[in-house]
Amino acid sequence: MRNPAPLIAQHLDYLRVQRRLADRTLAMYGDAFVRLQAFCEKEQLELAALKPHHVRGWIARLHAQGLGPRSLAITLAAWRGLFKWLGREGLAPLNPADGIKPPKAPKPLPKALSVDQAVTLAEHRPQDPVATAGSAAAATRAEREAPWLAARDRAMIELLYSSGLRSAELLGLDVVSGPQAAGWIDLPGGEAHVLGKGHNRRTVPVGTAALRALRNWRDVRASLVAPVAPALFISRQGRRLTAAQLRNRLKQLAQEAGLPTHVHPHMLRHSFASHLLQSSGDLRAVQELLGHAHISTTQVYTKLDFQHLAKVYDAAHPRARRKS
Repeated sequence: MRNPAPLIAQHLDYLRVQRRLADRTLAMYGDAFVRLQAFCEKEQLELAALKPHHVRGWIARLHAQGLGPRSLAITLAAWRGLFKWLGREGLAPLNPADGIKPPKAPKPLPKALSVDQAVTLAEHRPQDPVATAGSAAAATRAEREAPWLAARDRAMIELLYSSGLRSAELLGLDVVSGPQAAGWIDLPGGEAHVLGKGHNRRTVPVGTAALRALRNWRDVRASLVAPVAPALFISRQGRRLTAAQLRNRLKQLAQEAGLPTHVHPHMLRHSFASHLLQSSGDLRAVQELLGHAHISTTQVYTKLDFQHLAKVYDAAHPRARRKS
């Protein structure tokens, strides 16, 4: 039997030099090749003699041993690439890994805040920036920025939770409507007009608390930037707020509010959908409000809703309580 190690080492050199794969990818591929070599040696098979049933059986064996779907997908990708390279070199008549798929990984449920946590975050007031400033100059700037930052952050959080917007939809909002605007807020009508995925426009209602926060922010914002500046939500520099700035700010505010979990903008969208479904039970309405093209995308929130109901049952039903 021909030792597969030299061919595998040669292929890894090709991946490193010609394909310029990252070190982490090379390490994962190297682990995959170690498994392949072990199988070949155990069953006394050469690489050129492998057939699809060999690969399928080995993947099943690795899965039974506890290797997860993601690791199996990486293993198959590495093997598939090896045999493709061997074929180009005239060293293998077929690619036995072609068409073989790893088991599907279970999709994790979206993480949502509880109603109390969402309200706590929305009503949180930032820590006194003057007290935490490190110098007199920093304290002066913090004192100047505190009111408008609080107004902006309150409006963003209320709108994310009130209307289930994606971060890109929120940050794309302009002050005024028009053909060039990606989105805008109709304060008198209580609606947000946004540009979602696939350049699909949709209109969603805005709650009373969010409208109140938005009116306050619009008043504060008018004193900060020129009227021609289009972005509704701006940074300290007066430019449109970026996704990274939004994530960092939300993370900081959640920590200040004492929430026990990392909070990101999409978590408020998940919370909006989950809480609305718990209250209404109307899956189609939630689909429309979220802008999902397929109902199957929205159905994941029914699982969150069931988890909520299960907790209520365990806590309240006399026959569900376990004896201590």
